[in-house]
Amino acid sequence: MIRQNVTIQNRLGLHARAAGKLVTEAARHEGEIWLVRNGRRVNAKSIMGILMLAAGKGTELIIEADGPDEQQACAALAGLIADRFGEDD
Repeated sequence: MIRQNVTIQNRLGLHARAAGKLVTEAARHEGEIWLVRNGRRVNAKSIMGILMLAAGKGTELIIEADGPDEQQACAALAGLIADRFGEDD
């Protein structure tokens, strides 16, 4: 299992559209992927779980990935977050 710290940087935070993009990316990977905030751990392949994190701009999360493609999964999700989910701000 690998872990990576990330910070939500887009203005609207982890809103529905951004969460949908994150779930879509997570679903492309075989292994288990989790997001952790303040001890709450949710499945990154569950849009409801992600939305329940209520992660606004500046929120620090931990991506946890476990499985045959854990390195690629973690890098892909971290990249999506760093890219602000493709949003302009």
